[in-house]
Amino acid sequence: MTSFLRTTTTFIPGARTLPGEYYSSEGVLDDETERIFRQRWLWVARASRVERPGDYFLYERFGESIIVLRDKSGVLRAFYNVCRHRGTRMCAVPQGQLSGTIQCPYHAWTYSTDGRLLGAPHMQEAENFDKRDYSLHAAPVREWEGFIFVSLSQNPVPFDEAFATVINRFERFNLSRLVTVERREYDVHANWKLILQNYNECLHCPTIHPELSRVLPYQSGANDLHAGEQLGGYMQITEGNESATMDGRACGVPIGELSADDRRRAFYYTFFPNMMLSVHPDYVNYYSVWPIDAKRSTVVTEWLQHPDSVGSADWSPKGAIDFWDTVNRQDWHICEVSQLGVSSRMYQPGPFSPLESIPAAWDRAYLAAMGR
Repeated sequence: MTSFLRTTTTFIPGARTLPGEYYSSEGVLDDETERIFRQRWLWVARASRVERPGDYFLYERFGESIIVLRDKSGVLRAFYNVCRHRGTRMCAVPQGQLSGTIQCPYHAWTYSTDGRLLGAPHMQEAENFDKRDYSLHAAPVREWEGFIFVSLSQNPVPFDEAFATVINRFERFNLSRLVTVERREYDVHANWKLILQNYNECLHCPTIHPELSRVLPYQSGANDLHAGEQLGGYMQITEGNESATMDGRACGVPIGELSADDRRRAFYYTFFPNMMLSVHPDYVNYYSVWPIDAKRSTVVTEWLQHPDSVGSADWSPKGAIDFWDTVNRQDWHICEVSQLGVSSRMYQPGPFSPLESIPAAWDRAYLAAMGR
């Protein structure tokens, strides 16, 4: 068991918000892309998107296109969508089922689903040509708790090392077996960091979130991860409520074998740089935040439930979906208003409150990753 500490007890005095250029400069975003997004492990999908051999989807971010697939043996793989002949992209459809090979549409170079070059028309006439030298370029890929992570770095920090603090932390929540029941995308006119920082604190909840504050008191937070690249903990569910839903009632069966304490808590964690995981007794929702430009982001979110809840006449995820759609839109709005303010020439870094110890810790991890 881990130890949970009240949010205010882990605050480091003197912490201040970031300068305005971090939220509005395209140059800073370019630096983030190189130092963070092209170096770290990034969540790309649930493993259910590639359940069968031959299933694939395209992960297209930060100037790259990656084919994520199950090879014919069922092994999860990821390859750059770049033919080894003249660089043509081979897969154009966002997802589908491969017939057993990947073929370039330009000159018909053909690869197995494990990346080996099988056929290269007329290359037998090329001097010293050996198909073994021209396998597809692989990208590091890892499945964890039913989530697929990919890195655009050829030598990322090993996944088990980068995620050491959380590798076994969520086993009791049965995440790998949960089923997706809803997916939504939001266009938010705010810097990606403002969205992550907002998620990491609830000081704003009484002002912004009346629905959330009714179920999750904003000062009930306690954290077991309060430094580093994985941060978070729990909030206490108010007596008389069973979960974070519109009416406070559970919307499904428990997601795992939960203790009495876990049935009274909702857990919220961020995985640097851009994933947010929310675990409730009866459902899970998670988010990934993707910068479009320095002042605009896409947020992708999905809701998961236990298979026994899906399709049951006794349960519906609607209460959880409506609850978080309402809370999310409140968050996106205040992030957009904040973006307008930090873009002003008059904005200066301000002091964090002790109730904001986790966004302050997130900023420290961010600055370390940026080498600043």
